[in-house]
Amino acid sequence: MARTNFKFTKRQKELERKKKMEEKRQRKLEKKNISTETPPDEHPSATDDETPTVAS
Repeated sequence: MARTNFKFTKRQKELERKKKMEEKRQRKLEKKNISTETPPDEHPSATDDETPTVAS
């Protein structure tokens, strides 16, 4: 009876896990990019008035 090649199955399992993690990472990046691509009028922009000034 033939024996199971454990190294092969382990390697295949690792490759599946890496592929799944990469897809998950890509989805998170896409979600993050979509949320950061809002129109500029919705986010308050940094102006010179908001920066602290040092009195002499």
